[in-house]
Amino acid sequence: MRLESLQRLIDLKGKTAIVTGGAMGIGFGIAYRLAEAGANVVIADLNEEVGNTAVKSLHENGWEAAFVKTDVADEAEVQAAADFSVSKYGGVDILVNNAGIYPIIPVMQMSLADFEKILAVNLKSAFLFTKAAANIMIKQGRGGKVINITSIDALHPSSVGLAVYDASKHGLWGFTKNTALELAPHNIQVNAIAPGAIATPGAGAGRPVTRELEVIQKEFLAKIPMKRIGDPDDIGKVSLFLASDLAGYMTGSQVVVDGGVLLS
Repeated sequence: MRLESLQRLIDLKGKTAIVTGGAMGIGFGIAYRLAEAGANVVIADLNEEVGNTAVKSLHENGWEAAFVKTDVADEAEVQAAADFSVSKYGGVDILVNNAGIYPIIPVMQMSLADFEKILAVNLKSAFLFTKAAANIMIKQGRGGKVINITSIDALHPSSVGLAVYDASKHGLWGFTKNTALELAPHNIQVNAIAPGAIATPGAGAGRPVTRELEVIQKEFLAKIPMKRIGDPDDIGKVSLFLASDLAGYMTGSQVVVDGGVLLS
């Protein structure tokens, strides 16, 4: 048996990847590694200013990337983003459903509007993008990769106030497994990554650093066997693995990237 070289296994040249919520944080960490490996990266995000800055940063490294302003919970805008990828780069080969929100609101204080928004951004968007991208992949006839960013909360709750976030991530994990079954005959692999605590610009945005929050963060850090918070590149590197031929025999799997916190 002839083995492919490592360089060829991780080479994404000629492939096009859509990364939702790719303008910053985990999403940009993913976009960076996919672009570095040679993929054309389409960042689908609502924040136009930050999205264009992200694309500029990738261009400065000599990589190919484009931004398309997208409300990931709007069906028409999702289809437009998929169509943009086809018109700009000729197709879609990799989809990363990364966009997500996590407002901390206890169930007894949550409004129906809060509930619906969390599910729309975290779960409905994955359905819309998966359907749009998989349709393109099937027509192309060369397979593809779908990577869903879940959370360790898809496996174990981390905090009161995240009940609906947890529900969305449990749902995304279930969606991952079932779409993996459905799309396998088309050589489309569907896998998930479950991040633990990751230091990102959005993690605490709009939340004042109170004494109580400092205590919570310190207690959570103490539970991490590796004794550090993760960074976006920790997820970016695993995303590259799943997007590449290194993961050629994986589908319906969830890779936990949490510094070992679930062990505690």
